[in-house]
Amino acid sequence: MPLGATRLPAAGRTRILCQQQPGGRPSSGAPAGFGFRCAGGAAAGGTRRLRLASPASASSVEAPGARGTEAQGAQTTYDLVVVGAGPSGLAVAERVASRGKKVVVVDPNPTGLWPNNYGVWIDEFEALGLEDCLDKTWSEATVFLDSGEEGERTLRRPYGRVDRKKLKTKLYEACVEHKVVFKEALAADVKHFTPCSGAGAKGHSDGLHVSTCGFSRVTCSDGEELRGKLLLDATGHAKKFVRFRDDYDPGYQGAYGVLVTVDSHPFDVDKMLFMDWRDDHLRDLPELKARNDRTPTFLYAMPFSETEIFFEETSLVARPAVPFDDLKERMEARLKHLGITVKGVHEEEFCLIPMGSSLPYVPQRALGIGGTAGMVHPSTGYMVSRMLGAAPGLADRIVDILAGGQPKIGEGVSMPSPTPRQAQDPGKFVETGDRATPVSAEVWESVWPEERLSQREFFNFGMEVLLSLDLAKTREFFKAFFSLTDYHWQGFLSSRLSLPELVVFGLSLFSKSSWQMRGSLVGLGLPGLVGMITAVVTGTDKKYDNNK
Repeated sequence: MPLGATRLPAAGRTRILCQQQPGGRPSSGAPAGFGFRCAGGAAAGGTRRLRLASPASASSVEAPGARGTEAQGAQTTYDLVVVGAGPSGLAVAERVASRGKKVVVVDPNPTGLWPNNYGVWIDEFEALGLEDCLDKTWSEATVFLDSGEEGERTLRRPYGRVDRKKLKTKLYEACVEHKVVFKEALAADVKHFTPCSGAGAKGHSDGLHVSTCGFSRVTCSDGEELRGKLLLDATGHAKKFVRFRDDYDPGYQGAYGVLVTVDSHPFDVDKMLFMDWRDDHLRDLPELKARNDRTPTFLYAMPFSETEIFFEETSLVARPAVPFDDLKERMEARLKHLGITVKGVHEEEFCLIPMGSSLPYVPQRALGIGGTAGMVHPSTGYMVSRMLGAAPGLADRIVDILAGGQPKIGEGVSMPSPTPRQAQDPGKFVETGDRATPVSAEVWESVWPEERLSQREFFNFGMEVLLSLDLAKTREFFKAFFSLTDYHWQGFLSSRLSLPELVVFGLSLFSKSSWQMRGSLVGLGLPGLVGMITAVVTGTDKKYDNNK
């Protein structure tokens, strides 16, 4: 039975969306109406919420559990304002608060269940101490390049699905334990202020003072204003307050997924299906086959039992993005060919992930992590393990600065000189836009050190190569990719390889490729390779310019 013929009552289905907020800034590659705001919830009953411990509330300074608030009627200045209660936002908030700092998280639904399914390599979550936050694991993963006898590859690297409820509960309740304040509202606007008489952020014996570092003022959707010494934009691909360059033109990973109940399916329940590039199901569908030959998609599947399975038809990367209707049509044809009868649809997922292209302006006043900091793997779309792994280092750098340490002051990030009128009015503040301060520049440097920047340029090069491949060349590429040593292909997917190791990876991939593929790699990849080498050697001017 075609998937489209299956319908459940509204209350029995969850629609999971990943699309841009109205008024956002999709690049020319994004289809109209799509982008990057994630929202999920039962179709008839609002967004699903977790039953969690009650936190302090930013709307009342006397709320039980609130920490270090000022006297009633005075405005609290938080050490850190975090916009967004996703995995990275909560992880940073909890760690900074655990060091005794005042932290507030602004999110319209802080107890809502995160919408999208996260699949991870188990060794990555074990390294983060989060192996208890997996609800299903598979000892191996399977790749089908084609239907031939040598088309199947077995990846002996355990894979798991993140238990979204358990991970959210763990991070959220850790925040509550350390008295993080939650403001249930949208962050509508932000303005950044610098002291008129300050020449830069200076340390004090009792920590960093607003009188020297300035503050950011967040206006919430209910009109309330929150003030913080530092602002972290953790809104994912919405990129609410972090500013990206005008040449930002990413590729897009698009996916249409469904969690379904079926009569049966042909997949091994002890293995997850990582990639299935077979196209037998399109043999009698010439128009659809032609589209797939030009812009290939693959099936990704998580079998939970003989009758429950998650299917996702995925475009690895495309510019412009493959429309969701096209992805759904391809999946329906695939399931029909496999003889799979869908009895019930429990979740329906639409996901569009921007990948690669230029970073945000680095540095700038607002801080970023995850999607707002360009942390998505440009060649694969992987992010959740990377951003959770980056959260402790970012949080510790913030804590060090808040403790009063003197940050390094780099060229081009010094604060604007006060005008004579401002200099005569000490203690007052002037709005200074998005230009970095010495404090925010120091934090951004910890997010994107030179080694990471060089690594990302290599991944960008890889993405541009993948964008140029049709189905036949894509199969040839992954045939060579999964013939590499486990160290190299796993390290590439997990962003663990240094730049010298990535060079060895590239040479090994070339040597494993067929002569036809080598010719394609040289012809298609040479312009990108030259650009990558130029960017690595010369660097780029990434600083924010208020005049742009």
